Formats: sequence, C-alpha cells, structure tokens
Amino acid sequence: MLNESVLLESRSLRESVVDRTEALDKVKVLSVLPDGFHVTTQMVADYFEVGLKAVTSLVVDNREELESNGYRVLTGTELNSFKEFCQVQSRTRSQAVFSRRTVLNVAMLLRDSIVARQVRAYLLDAERGNNPQPVDNLVRVHADIDLAALDERITRISAETTGRIIGRTVVPMLNHLIDAFGEQRRELAGIREDLDDVRRTLRGRRPVAAAAALDAMDRREFTDQVAGLCRRDGCTVLGADGDSDSRLGADLVGHTAGGRRLAVRYERPAPHRAVGGEEMRKFAEAAKARYGAEVRLSVTTSAFTPAALELAGRHGITTVHRELLEAWSAGATLRVLR
Repeated sequence: MLNESVLLESRSLRESVVDRTEALDKVKVLSVLPDGFHVTTQMVADYFEVGLKAVTSLVVDNREELESNGYRVLTGTELNSFKEFCQVQSRTRSQAVFSRRTVLNVAMLLRDSIVARQVRAYLLDAERGNNPQPVDNLVRVHADIDLAALDERITRISAETTGRIIGRTVVPMLNHLIDAFGEQRRELAGIREDLDDVRRTLRGRRPVAAAAALDAMDRREFTDQVAGLCRRDGCTVLGADGDSDSRLGADLVGHTAGGRRLAVRYERPAPHRAVGGEEMRKFAEAAKARYGAEVRLSVTTSAFTPAALELAGRHGITTVHRELLEAWSAGATLRVLR
C-alpha cells in the first residue's frame, strides 16, 4: 500500500507521477505568470502557504531533481526577454522560475505544508485508483456515458481544433470503450467511423486555408504564428536577441515542455527559391555556439536544397518545409517538441 512517506523518500516514485500536474489545481488554483507556464519562487511559497526560505532551502537540497523537471535560473538577455514578455518588474540580475512539473515536484518534497500534503494525498489516491477494479464496478462507472450528449458536444467544437481533439481524446476513449464492452461494440464502432470521417474532412480542408494564411502574413505575424505553434505543443518561447536580421541567429528561443533548450529559425524566400546550405550552416553554428540549443528547428514557407538537408541532418536540425508547416498549422504535432 502506498503512503506519504514512500512518496517523500522515493525519487523513482515521484518521477512516475510528476506529469500529473492536474493535482495542483485539484487542491488549490496555481497562479502562473502571463506566459501561462512559469511561476516565481515567491508564487510557489504563496501556493504552499510557507515562507520563502522553506522553498529556497528545498531547492538547494534537491536542485538536480528539480532542474530535471523544469526549474531554471534566467540571466542576461534571456532574463530581459522574460521580464518584458511576462511584465515582471524587477531589477534582479537573475530570476528563478518553476514549471508546473517543478511545482508538483516541490509538493512531493515539502514536508511542512498542509497544501503539499493535500497534493500528495491526491496523487496517492489517484495511484490507488489505477489498481485493477472488479469488472462490475468498471462497467458501472462507464455505462452511464451519454453518447448523445457526447455527439452534441463534438458538433460544437470549432473546425480549427476538432481534428486534434478527436484524434487525441475522443477516438482513443471510444477504442477503450469498444474493447471493454462487447454489447456496445456495434454502436460505438459506428460513432468512431463518423468521427474519423469528420477528421479526414477537416484535414482535407485546412491545408488550403493554412497555406493562404501563411502567404498573407507579414514577418511579425509569421513570428507570432510560429511562436504560437511552439507554445501549443508545450514549449516556452521568447524572441531572440535581436540578431535575426543579420541572418546569423535564431528568431525564437525557449524551452520544450521537457526543459530542453530550443532555437527556431525561419526563412520566407520567394516561392521558387529553396533554403540553401549557407543559410543552414550559419544557423547550425549559432544554434550551438550562441544558444546551446538541444532542439533546433529550421522553418520555411518554401523548401530546402539537398545541401541544406545534408547539413541539417549532420547538425541535428529538424527541417520544417512548407507541407509540414501547413500540417503543423492545421493541428499536427512535431515529435521533436514532445
């Protein structure tokens, strides 16, 4: 039987549940900065209703574990961009920031906090709930699903997000129900086929609209578009350090949801022109030397020359050509950002 002391002492157990950040809002609403992702040390202390020293001491004792789950200290240009984006009024030369995963990590380590104990209790209850249950109970839980209401809700979802939500949530749920309840198999299979038709129809329509929208964007709008796609896939992104016009650096920098450094460079050449090897070489050098990026994206509204693709493969750069960019804009997720 799992208990609180095991969660406090076992890092492996903490790592197994660190993605369940919904536990934070189940206990108490967690306030975040305007980027929608980070909180400061003081905000963490306020959430757990403890003193600032309690959080800073915990960070000192468990820094390596917290950093693996998103804790970072921002300095220099990155800090200035962060302050401007998040409207943080501070003259400090460094700023510690916590992701939601990091805050949950703190909840599993902070002993003298009632809020932290409540979060741990929720996690342990959820773990116990994952244990096999009698078949009768399982059927009773799911048999009350109102399929008509589910279908009505799906029809209200906008065309922009329907395909992604259906593909990631509804269809897998229906697959599970089909496997679990033989007597409902035929009805649910029909619903799944209808949903697949909707998703295929949306996929067939969106790329044309996405292509027209991409071509109509100015440089600022295109920057916002690419930044928005990165954030949608869980990244935290900021503008680079103002060197994009020199064609040596990145247009966007930040971190993936897993905490890896991210650098993004985009090119919008004439439709008949592809991104060449020299442009790729300059970005590869800057992504490594200037930004220390572990994840590097080269995005274009056109295509890449063979020389550019060869250099990208050699330097670990993910190339996003026009067709992939349109699919990304239409709801597809880039694996490298997961």
